[in-house]
Amino acid sequence: MQLLAALISGLGLGSMYGLMALGFHITHSVSGTVNFAQGSSMMLGAVLCFTFAQTLGWGLAPAIVLALLCCALYGLLVEFLAVRPFASRGSNAWLMSTVALGIVLDNVVMHTFGKEPRSLPSPLAVTPIEVSGLGLGVYPLQLLIPLVGLALAAALHLVARRTRWGIALLAVVQNRDAARLMGIPIRRAVAATYAVSTLLAGIAGMLIAPLFNVTADMGTLFGLKAFAVAILGGISSAWGVMIAGLIFGVAEALITVTLGSGYTHIITFTLVIAVLAMRPNGLFGRAEVKKV
Repeated sequence: MQLLAALISGLGLGSMYGLMALGFHITHSVSGTVNFAQGSSMMLGAVLCFTFAQTLGWGLAPAIVLALLCCALYGLLVEFLAVRPFASRGSNAWLMSTVALGIVLDNVVMHTFGKEPRSLPSPLAVTPIEVSGLGLGVYPLQLLIPLVGLALAAALHLVARRTRWGIALLAVVQNRDAARLMGIPIRRAVAATYAVSTLLAGIAGMLIAPLFNVTADMGTLFGLKAFAVAILGGISSAWGVMIAGLIFGVAEALITVTLGSGYTHIITFTLVIAVLAMRPNGLFGRAEVKKV
């Protein structure tokens, strides 16, 4: 029974990692850069949703919409301030600037929101559903989280393959100069990927917040794990990073139940190193083909 509960919990956590890792995948695929402030984006979504819904009393639905809008705007800000000035000059300084911007946001939230953990109530995390014959209670939110993660992964795949905007992004990936000559606004495309990236992180934060406490530093470890998941799954594969997230989350939960939480990070990250040693491009990634 403990293993089943761990499996359900692990799928929920893995979906969160997968959603954030999808953000890494999107920006890397289009611009060759990633947002190392992704963990802060997750925290921002949870904190803003709590602030709008609980502190200001605006209701959960408006709070979710406004929080996601703010997360998308934050993504545009990250791209404009911390990525574009460096990437346009061929510099890799965006690596440090995105980290620095995330640290700035964490500390701003800590000084305004406070250090105390807060609980974000949700109607989906109040009354558990009893699993017949097993004596196991599962919150509806725990079942919803993996479904949301997989649905968003499928939606991104369809958008990329079936819409003009998605095809335009693929054109940017394949040949940026040709895409520019065809009239595709490269800067807008890259900025849009950062907005979508932080939007996904915000969704992850709001989904996980009712099951955990909302704190100013909640996104730090989540962001690190999500980046590990993105590399593990193969950052060039959307489905790969989502599946890797589920695997990582389930592995974490099972290790915690069987061996204890003290071994969780030791074993999971050791497994990540071992897998990448055997498959350097990730479980579902492909080696980059360089034309000369």
